[in-house]
Amino acid sequence: MSSLLNTNNLSKSYGLKTLFKNISFSVFSHDRIGLIGPNGSGKSTLLKILANLESADGGEVTTKRSLKIAYVPQMVFYESRSIKDVLLNSLKGENLSEYDKDLLVDKWLNKVGFKDARVDASKLSGGWQKRLSIAEAFILSPELLLLDEPTNHLDLESLLWLEKFLQKKDLNFMLVSHDRYFLQNACNKIIEISSVYPNHIFVSDGSYLDFLKKKEAFLQGQIKQEKTLSTKARREAQWLKQGVKARTTKSRSRIDEAHEIFERLSNLKKRNETKKTKIDFTSTDRGTKKLITLKSVSKSINGKELFKNLSFILSPKTRIGLIGPNGCGKTTLLKIMAEELVQDSGTIKKANNLKIVYFDQHRMKLDENLTLKEALCPSGEFVTFQNKKIHVNSWCQRFLFPKDILGSQIKKLSGGERARISIAHLLLEPADVLLLDEPTNDLDIQTLDTLEESLLEFNGAIILITHDRFLIDRVCNSIIFLENKDEISVFSDYAQFEASRRNDKISKKEKSKHKKIDSNIKKLTYSEKTEIETIEKDIPKLEKEISNLNALLNQKDVIENKDRLNEVCRELAILENEIEMLYIRWEELDKKA
Repeated sequence: MSSLLNTNNLSKSYGLKTLFKNISFSVFSHDRIGLIGPNGSGKSTLLKILANLESADGGEVTTKRSLKIAYVPQMVFYESRSIKDVLLNSLKGENLSEYDKDLLVDKWLNKVGFKDARVDASKLSGGWQKRLSIAEAFILSPELLLLDEPTNHLDLESLLWLEKFLQKKDLNFMLVSHDRYFLQNACNKIIEISSVYPNHIFVSDGSYLDFLKKKEAFLQGQIKQEKTLSTKARREAQWLKQGVKARTTKSRSRIDEAHEIFERLSNLKKRNETKKTKIDFTSTDRGTKKLITLKSVSKSINGKELFKNLSFILSPKTRIGLIGPNGCGKTTLLKIMAEELVQDSGTIKKANNLKIVYFDQHRMKLDENLTLKEALCPSGEFVTFQNKKIHVNSWCQRFLFPKDILGSQIKKLSGGERARISIAHLLLEPADVLLLDEPTNDLDIQTLDTLEESLLEFNGAIILITHDRFLIDRVCNSIIFLENKDEISVFSDYAQFEASRRNDKISKKEKSKHKKIDSNIKKLTYSEKTEIETIEKDIPKLEKEISNLNALLNQKDVIENKDRLNEVCRELAILENEIEMLYIRWEELDKKA
């Protein structure tokens, strides 16, 4: 397998903060790498170094001769110009005729799903901007694609499109993402940057689930190593206490070895010390059965009807996942419930003195010049949390901010670190109802795990807008799909929603092809006919298994047993990936027919 890129002992710091130190890895042909790690570990910076947009403090990056690399940043802002002009501008300097450039632009606009080349790029939604930025990168035929948080701010439709697009066989890429479903479905190698590893990096071939198993085995081995070393260290400490003099070469050697053991043990203990963001939502624990009742609620904006006759009841422990394409009214519905907007018709009845906490996806507007301390604790040295006064140093450590960066300005913090500040503010408000609009953007996987556990423990009601399918599956006990303003669909879990979408897709295809199916099937070889028949038998079986696993996720004994819960979630992800692959193959055979 040929190597496209190699890094050797790369290091990068900003001021006193070390992002990563002496990390080494290689990127090979056919690698689809998911780059993960805690917020502030330098993932985005590493991509920029590989793209030659930033320089490392130490180490080197070597590439295959004339390697063409394309970089897609996390945020892209387009000027007011047509999407065709954006792509034509990308081809400036390329040795192509105007005719060939036009052909290439039309090809890529079609590939990423655009139907009108005259659309103004500055007016595209986040999902369509991401498609355009990917077309910009691919139009140059790169051998290696680098994507920074490509799933952030995407609606479900765009997310599924990107996932499927990246599954094409001829792609080599490295992407930063915290979306666990996406990592499982799109990547065949995971690289984690973290201080828990001796070389600050862990490389795992295989899927995200394979990585989790290998990581667990490695960390367990590291814990056993610490226990063995602790026994040795105690023995050597006892020997040193006896007042041994370094008179002989043998004694001096043993003393040096003892100090080396103490140092190794100290490093192991630091690596094995797991630190987690502490997220505890404060519920008022009121006994009211009906917190909010919506009846026949409708809303239009600028003449566009978003939803019509929407009705549901929020009770304690109700956890609704709100999904649908951009512009379908998800955020508008939350703003209506938070009394920031008013519905056009229908009624919303709330329990007396109801406390609603609303988390906006665009987050509180943080003053870039404030220090971390001022942002976390605007009133001085203490915050009041769950009726207790907590010093700013302790509050800071709760969200994994070291004391020595309390004086750092907000503008120097990563997106994930800013996200943790927003969550810190959110936790200070007691609530009966949490309205959460994309709370997972920029959060690392470790913080996502903690957020999920906290939402499951929250005794109030939750409405959650998120593109994180893992979070929806684990936290929500029902899903509302807003797409058709005349018909609101409700599902018990994400698997049921996905199955419904697939069945609709197949049903539409079958109707359009019903008359020619017999003649088309003759175009398939015997083995392909057999394969398509097998796939059509296997899909219902897998959907039943997925439904059974989703039912387990709602059982109290599973929810309360973390190991069992993780096992079920892993099995679920494997089956959902398997069924997705079957549908992709089914579509390939269907097109051939």
